[in-house]
This record gives sequence, structure tokens and C-alpha cells, in this order.
Amino acid sequence: MAITGEDVSLDKVVPITRNFTVEEVSPDCDLHFLGSDVTVWIESEEISLTVRLPFGSHTRMFLQEVIRCYPGSGVPDPQFRWLNRYRSASLEEQQSQQPQQSQQPQQPQQPVLADAGIPEADELKPNGKGVLGEQSSWSFEKPETTSTRLNKSKPEITSHMVRSSTVTVSDKAHILSMQKFGLRDTIVKSQLVQKEETYTYIQNFRFFVGTYNVNGQSPKECLRPWLSQDIQPPDVYCIGFQELDLSKEAFFFNDTPKEDEWFKAVTEGLHPDAKYAKIKLVRLVGIMLLLYVKQEHAMHISEVEAETVGTGIMGRMGNKGGVAIRFRFHNTSICIVNSHLAAHTEEYERRNQDYKDICSRMQFCQVDPNLPPLTISKHDVILWLGDLNYRIEELDVERVKKLIEEKAFQTLFTYDQLNIQVAAKAVFQGFTEGELSFQPTYKYDTGSDDWDTSEKCRAPAWCDRILWKGKNITQLSYQNHMALKTSDHKPVSAVFDIGVRVVNEELYRKTLEEIVRSLDKMENANIPSVTLSKREFCFQNVKYMQLQVESFMIYNGQVPCQFEFINKPDENSYCKQWLNANPSKGFLLPDSAIEIELELFVNKTTATKLNSGEDQIEDILVLHLDRGKDYFLSVSGNYLPSCFGSPLHTLCYMREPIQDLTPETIQELTLMPLQTEDDGTREEKPLKIPKELWMMVDHLYRNASQQEDLFQQPGLRSEFEQIRDCLDTGMLDTLSGSNHSVAEALLLFLESLPEPVICYNFYDTCLECSSNYPLSKQIISTLPTCHKNVFNYLMAFLRELLNNSGKNHLDEKILASTFGSLLLRSPAGHQKPDVAEKKKAQDFIQQFLV
Repeated sequence: MAITGEDVSLDKVVPITRNFTVEEVSPDCDLHFLGSDVTVWIESEEISLTVRLPFGSHTRMFLQEVIRCYPGSGVPDPQFRWLNRYRSASLEEQQSQQPQQSQQPQQPQQPVLADAGIPEADELKPNGKGVLGEQSSWSFEKPETTSTRLNKSKPEITSHMVRSSTVTVSDKAHILSMQKFGLRDTIVKSQLVQKEETYTYIQNFRFFVGTYNVNGQSPKECLRPWLSQDIQPPDVYCIGFQELDLSKEAFFFNDTPKEDEWFKAVTEGLHPDAKYAKIKLVRLVGIMLLLYVKQEHAMHISEVEAETVGTGIMGRMGNKGGVAIRFRFHNTSICIVNSHLAAHTEEYERRNQDYKDICSRMQFCQVDPNLPPLTISKHDVILWLGDLNYRIEELDVERVKKLIEEKAFQTLFTYDQLNIQVAAKAVFQGFTEGELSFQPTYKYDTGSDDWDTSEKCRAPAWCDRILWKGKNITQLSYQNHMALKTSDHKPVSAVFDIGVRVVNEELYRKTLEEIVRSLDKMENANIPSVTLSKREFCFQNVKYMQLQVESFMIYNGQVPCQFEFINKPDENSYCKQWLNANPSKGFLLPDSAIEIELELFVNKTTATKLNSGEDQIEDILVLHLDRGKDYFLSVSGNYLPSCFGSPLHTLCYMREPIQDLTPETIQELTLMPLQTEDDGTREEKPLKIPKELWMMVDHLYRNASQQEDLFQQPGLRSEFEQIRDCLDTGMLDTLSGSNHSVAEALLLFLESLPEPVICYNFYDTCLECSSNYPLSKQIISTLPTCHKNVFNYLMAFLRELLNNSGKNHLDEKILASTFGSLLLRSPAGHQKPDVAEKKKAQDFIQQFLV
């Protein structure tokens, strides 16, 4: 399980003084895994620690800050008086006794292993070297303190275990990723990228790509028939799993013992004729991706980053979605994506939407924090694998089985949904898939090669697929592996020869020298100047959670320039929260151009003030050129008010649809203070609950009480937009769209409330009495009337759903976990809820469902 910052607490504070040292080490047990975690040995006057950290932008930034804080020569050590409150009495007593003990021999202090909350051995340092490429060593000691330090106890570290972090000039992948030190360095980097072909050559490396939906099972058989079938061992393994764990614990808390089980099974199943280093493991609930390379290639791997995107209900739950690992191999950037898309034959549009969500939301941090994140498409090679869940349509089960018996795979392929959607350019544009010359991989009776004989009798389908995008890629094989019978899916593999750009050191030096000489001639010759294709942007009829995009071009003149949108005076950001420029900064070579997209998106954070008129769709952007002038862009538009983002008590006073009311009325009602009881000052009595909430719940009560996977499977975005428009305009008496879309709209409505159903000021009290039902009922009875009514109405509806649990497969835990985080939310300024708090919120709601 990937543990986050919310799961750890402050344990020790180590002051950084001249006697402080930190050194990267490789314990004996980690030597086989060259791509293991970053392990650092930390020593100060008070403590000796061995700490495990993951490679990535956060670790790199932390270690750079440590170096920056180290006291320089001639600077007195800080006193750190503020630390006194954190020091234990025993430690202070021990320090006070040190003079008396100075005559006695010093007892070695045994180092302790400090778990930084990261899974073991799941990262690789850039190029297999130190994270901080600018340093030749991570030791901060001064020469005069060396002898003192050597007398202190430390873990046994031999010279071959300490990894150098020196950067050679030929390591262009690392040089291009180092932080910018001004415009000159940026120009050099950009021109090196442009002239890459002059100092690199193509070398083929063999990649094994595999995908396996294991249906929640533990490994029961050796994986070598899948992973090691070829005589030649691959250089790189990319192995993806789906449905690693189907338990509720894995779904809600992203924790599963099966990660270790399958990791061990894969490691044991790798080709026996080579030694491999694990570079990275990333998992989201049941979707896991593993990356291994031959040990001799590990030093040429750099810039390893991993990300996850959940596309389940509300776009967050990780039962469906994707995980990805990106890295640079020699001089070629590679991105591996493992995805599990929406199920069921009729849900191909949902699968298309999942694919697009993964593409748009999967973003990787760059080594240089000043550079914008990388998306999947910004890589030389993309390998996409997984249970894509596209089915065979328009044919009945028996006809599909008949064509499989006849091995008429090409005929069957014409009915394949993925084939149809790719041809329609709905998904995977620019990707290639090898010929499907093997029988479908789903669905089998577990433990056999027999097609599904269950009551549902699923039609066979090629759910499990591997596609690729990029140059110099040759697919050598694409097959299923019928020998493995653990799951109701069969694993799939593809083997590729991929041409990777490798640097020729001598040619690289010559190219670099030419660039520097050319730059010397043109430097400071002129002031940069650009032309903008457009400076005024108007966004018409902006709606809640509906993206609008306007674009313009920046055309550069004869001088290289660096541009960036900058903050206006006394403002914290270059634009308002609902606006974003993509990219917001960049570099232009002479006579080049770039397209900038202005993205406007109103969400729960910004909707309330736009509804009330406190904010408007108006902004001024300042585009700044380094060593040049500023350009001003104006943004304007109008926002259509929505029930999403409106307070509950406001909606109770709106008997008409919100868009039928005047802006003045909406503003008055939105800014109206929340009161425990109606004070009678308004002529019109409020509704007991908002009509919009009633419409959604009533629709689900009448149509979805027995709906399987309700509140677990997401709806379609297009249907959500129709539901939102219906609620905001009142044009239709009934809601359109699937039950799943209405259910998701209900959850999004509750999430968008500026004051949750259980008001913020009751949050701590609710957690305290999460196991005391009488006290919990008493708290609910003291809520403002509209909030109390909504809570009781929702609980009655959820209990009705549980009465139909035999058909909808819902239980108290699922509903309490889903609604707990929406009805009972931590107030602003409160630290992010940890697992224990989330569990208490779930328990509080669950009391009302039993």
C-alpha cells in the first residue's frame, strides 16, 4: 500500500549542523535490486538513522533542501532552541551527564531502521546514481571533522556499496533534466534536443509486455509459461495486473497483501538466464504495474516517475482507472500505462471516457519543478496494456463460440468494440495493435479452459489488450497463454524490439561545443519580441463542471525567448482559480511558435462565489518575456448559476429553478446566513428539502432500488450535463440518463455543498461519538432544520436500498464509506483526515443505516 503523509506523524527532529552527515548507501540485502528505494544513512551528534526514501520529485526536493540548509564555512551553528519542547526529559538528562561520562569508552550506538512509510524496493535513482546529480557525494562533513566521524559507530558500508552521483558529460538525459540556471542554459537544452540525431544512434532492446486480470486470486501456479517463454531473455519487463484484490478493504483503503504475493510470483517467474533489477512498482487498488530491467541496463534508466488515475465513481475511486510509469532509457522517453476500464458490453462509451480521462489527468512531475508536468502523449514510446474490457457486439454467444472454433478470428475482429471505436477515432488515435491471431482471453471457468458456464454465460471477448505508439518499434509476438488457469481471464503478452537512442559521447561533445559557440555570437544581440494571435477571450454560458477552452498562438521573432504568465501585484496566482493556461511557461527558439490553451473549469471550490455574484468571469493575464516586455490578455464571460455549489438553505427558499431567478435574488439567497430555525422574516416558507435533491433521490428510489453496483459504477459525463441542466432550468419533469449517472450526480451535488449536510462545526463532536448512537441522534437533532431534514431523508433512502441488498449487492459498509466523506467533511484549516478519522466518519453514518 502506498502510505501518504496523512498516515505518519512527527517522531524525531534532527538538527542540521556541521556534525550532521547524510550518505547514500546500499545495504547487502538490496544489492540484487539495483532499482531499490533510495537508502540514506543519517548521523548527527544525537542520533544515527538508516532511512528509506522513494525516488521521485518529492524525495529529490527534500534532499536538495537538506543540502541548502547545511551551514557554510564561517557560519556559526544555529542553536535550535525551538527544539527544546520536542526533546524528551531523558534525552536532556543524558546530555547533561555527558561531561561526567567523557572518561569512559563510548558505546557504539546501533542504527535503527526508520521506515519512511514507503513500500520497500520500489524506486530507482536516476541513472542508478545519486538523486542529486550536482554532488559527487552526499556527505556534508568538513575535512577537519572527518576523523571524528570515523570514530563513531555506523552501519557496515563497503566502498562498492556507496553509489557515485557524478554526472558524465555524455549523460545528456540527466543534463537536460537538471534545473535551469537562466535563459542561456534553456537555449542549450532546447538546441540539444533539436540536434539529437547528430549525436545519437539507434540500438534495439527487447521489451516484454504482459497483462493479466487475476480476478482477485492469489498466485497458484508458476508464471514462467507466461513470462519466460522465449529463448532470449528480454532487456525490459513491463507487467500489469488487474483485479489484484476484490475485497472491500482494498477498495476503500487501498491496502492488500496480494501485492506482495504477486510481486514475489513475478520475480520468481522472470527469465532464468538473466538477472533483473526492479525499477518501480505502482498500484491503485487492484491495478498494479511492475517494471524490471536487466541489471546491466539499470545505470541507463533515469527520470523514473509513477502516477495513478482513478476513473471510478466521482472520477476518484480506484476500482477502475489506470497506473503508469514513465522513465528515460538512455536518450528515449518511455511511458507504460496499465488500465482497467469500465465493464459490461453496453458500456463502451464509458470505456472511451475512462481512456480520455486517463490521458488528460495522468501527469508526471519533471525533474525541473519550473517545467510543466508531462502527459502520456509527451513521450517517444508509449506502451498501453490492460483489461480494456471492450467486448464483441451484435453476435450471440453461440455464434461467437462457433467463429472461435473455426479460428475465424479476423471475422470476429470486425465485431470487436475496440476495433470499431479506434476506426471511429474515438480512442487510441495513433496507436497500433498487432493482429489478434489467438482466441479471446475472457471469460473462462476458473481453473479450466472452458468458456463461462455461469448463469450470466458471458460471451467470449478480447478484453485483455496491448497497444503501442512511437517510432522504431517492431512487434515480434502477440499471444495469450492458455496454460495459466488461475483466473477467469488468460494472460496476454507481446514482445517488441524497440529502437532506443543511445548517446555517442564524442559526437555529443562536438554538438555541444557548436551550440555554445553559436550562442556566444548571438547573445545579447536583441531584445526578444513576440506576436500574439489573440488578446481578448470571451467564454459564453459557462456551466458547472463543463470545460471550455480558448486558444491562441505565440509567434516568436529572431531572438530566443522565455515566456511565463506572472502574478499581478498583491495576488497569489497568475489567474483566478477557475482558469488555467496550458502551458503557463515555456521557451521559444527563433521563428518558432507555440499554441497556448486557456482552460476554464468551474468546480465545487469556485462555484459558490460565481453563483452569488461575489466573483465574475473576468480576469487579466500578464504574459511576461524574460528580458522583454509584458503582454496583457483580457478574459471575460458569463456563468450560468447552478444548484451545484449552492447552500442547502438557499435551495430550500428557491421554489423556481435557479436559472429562472434574477441575479439579485440568487445573490440575496446565497448570502443569507444559515439559521437553526426559520426566523419567519421571509414571506415565503422554505421547502423541507431542496427540490433538486428530491428529484435525484426520487428517481433512484423509483428506478434504481435494485440496481447492481449503484454508487460504485460511474455514469457518463454527457448524461451528468443533461441532469445538471434539467435541475438548473426545470425544463423537464423527469431526469434523463442512466441510474449510474443520476447516482453520481447526487454524490457530486452533496460534494459541492459549501456547508456539508452535517455542518462543519459538528465535525469533531460527531467523530467523538461515532460509536454512541443516542448521542449521535442528539447531534443530528440540533442541526439547522434544512440540514436535519436532508440527513434524515437520505438515511431513509439508503435504508430502503439496503432492503434490496439481495439484488443491488449493497451493504452498510459500502454506503457508509461512500456517503461518510460527503455528509461529514472536515472544516477548512483542519488537517487532512487520516485513516482513523475516515473510519470514524464511516462508523458515524453506519449507525443510522443498521
